[in-house]
Amino acid sequence: MSLEDPVIITCSISGALADRDQCPAIPYTPGEYAAEARRIVDEGAAMIHIHARRPDGTPSYEIEDFQAIADAILAEVDDVILNFSTGAIGVPIDKRVAYLRACRPDVAALNMGSMNYAKYSPRRRGFVFQTVFTNPFDEIIALLQAMNELGIKPEHECFDVGHVGSLAPLVDMGVLHPPLHVSCVMGVTGGIPPSARNLALMADNVPAGSHWGVIGISRAQWMLVAASLTLGGSVRVGLEDNFYLPDGTMARSNGDLIAKARQLTEDVGRRPATVAQAREILEVPRRVAA
Repeated sequence: MSLEDPVIITCSISGALADRDQCPAIPYTPGEYAAEARRIVDEGAAMIHIHARRPDGTPSYEIEDFQAIADAILAEVDDVILNFSTGAIGVPIDKRVAYLRACRPDVAALNMGSMNYAKYSPRRRGFVFQTVFTNPFDEIIALLQAMNELGIKPEHECFDVGHVGSLAPLVDMGVLHPPLHVSCVMGVTGGIPPSARNLALMADNVPAGSHWGVIGISRAQWMLVAASLTLGGSVRVGLEDNFYLPDGTMARSNGDLIAKARQLTEDVGRRPATVAQAREILEVPRRVAA
């Protein structure tokens, strides 16, 4: 990748954990997802990362909820790359493959390794959340085989350098096909600490010829966005990852976060990718309706 390449700006529209008590702008219903998508695309994002929810806001892994959200978004915006999450704790692989098979998103996020996954509070001197996020190779391979069959581009979410290193054997096995799309996830306790130097280390380990970007969690997001932009990477922002603008005010919508990411992209002398450019970079053609 080069600083001359356009920047793919992705929006993580809702996540699965946070709720409106924490941030009133988080969408729950398909109509609310669609309204947020309109703001996201208008502000310069090319891809939307989707965790499905039921209309009451609870997380869902059901086909009908993913389909309703995708249909509502694509009825509202002319074109955007849809990226479905496959990350889950306690949800069988077959269920995750089922909504990919039924809905056929352009891209599906794929977690590249197991880890402690936690949130730590220095004020409390304790963990406010902790679990073991298991992503063994047999599950990774099963998801990759399904994505290959369905023509879905995997997005490799790497929470540490070792997760990046897990890509090479999968390429060698023939279940993973370059060019790759790699996201360096930083800011989760249990993963690599969020710093520009650690991002550069992860980027240096990404296989040559791959597209890569950063996913910064919580308040470190904007520093990591700036680091990725100056290193030649792409960026993801959105209410799944962080509620706040750089000045500490809470975003009124995902559009506020995308607008700031677009501004930072332009301020460092780079340009946001259009949806068409992002499709070309990732080799994700627009699906033609039957």
